[in-house]
Amino acid sequence: MKFDESLLYNIKSDYQGIRYSLFDLAIWKNGLAFKKINFSDRGLPVIKIAELNNGISSNTSLTQGDYGKEVFVQWDDLLFSWSGNPQTSIDVFRYRLPDGWLNQHIFKVTANSNLVTKDFLYYTLKYLKPYFTQIATNKQTTGLGHVTIADLKRMSVVIPKKEIQEQVTSILKVIDDKIEVNSNINENLDQQIESILLAMFNSAKTDCVRLGDYLYIKGRIGWKGLKKDEYLDQSKYRIINGESLTKSGVDWLKAGYISKNRYIESPEIMLKEGDILLSKDGTIGKIGYIDSLETHATVASGIFVIRNIKPEIISTTFIYYLLKSRLFKGFIAARTEGSVIPHLYQKDFMQFEFPLPSSDEMKAFDAITKPMFSMIIGNLQENQKLSRLRDELLPKLMSGEIDISITDL
Repeated sequence: MKFDESLLYNIKSDYQGIRYSLFDLAIWKNGLAFKKINFSDRGLPVIKIAELNNGISSNTSLTQGDYGKEVFVQWDDLLFSWSGNPQTSIDVFRYRLPDGWLNQHIFKVTANSNLVTKDFLYYTLKYLKPYFTQIATNKQTTGLGHVTIADLKRMSVVIPKKEIQEQVTSILKVIDDKIEVNSNINENLDQQIESILLAMFNSAKTDCVRLGDYLYIKGRIGWKGLKKDEYLDQSKYRIINGESLTKSGVDWLKAGYISKNRYIESPEIMLKEGDILLSKDGTIGKIGYIDSLETHATVASGIFVIRNIKPEIISTTFIYYLLKSRLFKGFIAARTEGSVIPHLYQKDFMQFEFPLPSSDEMKAFDAITKPMFSMIIGNLQENQKLSRLRDELLPKLMSGEIDISITDL
């Protein structure tokens, strides 16, 4: 989506209300430029864009310092990442992680309650994400773009009266609240399944085996990587990249589109139902499961396609949770520690060893966990549908295209 320059800063609206600059709607406090000397092996996490996108991990920096309440972040704070890759880094978040300290390039956004509710401001910023992306792209240098305080002062929106704000956000919040409930259920189920898996390891009486002996593992060949201008607006061929492989699994709403020729040139990474995906670059260890395919799909550079080739010995659910486990995360950390650009090599991956449960233990694991995994997949599918609905309603509600005054709530 590309906006005319005249509309990029003066956001069109059908609402009756008062026009304010975005800057006037909130206090915008940038995070701190932390240095290595600030970090320690314990303390509160330093929240960077990686944490907002992927959660707290072994790569998250910790600090024991006290840097003041202005950059202290806690549950439900509004955060706006204003610098980075315009397509993947510019976004607004409701904070859903443990208390921490805010890193630079992220604003902590405190709504001016005299003018706007916190929820209405959040959805306004979500609605404006395409505008922010274009502004950042227009100023992009060496891959990075920015949305600055000057831009926030220049951008203006119409703010309706509080009653309308609350009616609008009540519709969107119902959807987001259900998504969050499903996500919390899945997180709890994931933890239960991992506990079962680790308990099996603790009682294992067998020797360790190599993971690579049980899997098909392929990634995109380096010279076949896609350039930005090779992504299409629409096609029958989808591609999952680092942005669309999230901490919750595959987000098809963020998956890209490519040509048929680019799809068929790499048959070894054409996706099938039951495949597992694992990120091997950047934020290593993000994992997804292909439960169903509505169209042809493949993966971008930086992602392994993993396929179970011995299902009579080891279950795919077991493999999936083995790769999500602390045991495997520790293996990754040991292989990538000290790397300037973290990368998990296929040869290292295939050498990972684990205690293989007996046939009876594997059957027992499947009997307990498969219903739980099916519930997780169902919740993920529902969340995808709810996200589509929310994203369809968001621009119509926030622009006033849908007249709330005549809507039966």
